[in-house]
Amino acid sequence: MNFTIDAPQATDKEGWQSLYRGYAEFYKMPMNSEILDTVWSWIQDPDNAFYCLLAKDQQEQCIGLMHYRAMPSPLRGTNVGFLDDLFISDNHRGAGLAQALFEQLEQQAKHHNWPAVRWITAEDNHRAKAVYEKLANKTHWLTYQLNC
Repeated sequence: MNFTIDAPQATDKEGWQSLYRGYAEFYKMPMNSEILDTVWSWIQDPDNAFYCLLAKDQQEQCIGLMHYRAMPSPLRGTNVGFLDDLFISDNHRGAGLAQALFEQLEQQAKHHNWPAVRWITAEDNHRAKAVYEKLANKTHWLTYQLNC
């Protein structure tokens, strides 16, 4: 499969939205136009440290996305990267797209001088965990959330 990976352009909003709606549906999270517009504005703001990689097929259709950002690491005294979202359309999974997105993420981390990139995933997301365990080291940290 041939695809390209790059930062999204303003003309990619509709394709990005379709993917991000699929991501929200997968995690059973509500999604609406206000959330989509907010996240898109973060991506399009060059002064914001929130980034997106968008994968497209040969017909320029959006087939995968990755959102990531800087995150302070006080014990290191520097920023690390944090991967917020990764989603690949159903009919493009298993074609090496996730690995290609992670390769681009690693290049971006080096560009930003981040010594590491961290992320979380759902315990029952077995397919994603299988990919992650091939590409990265699982940490011993547990995640907790304080709802306010």
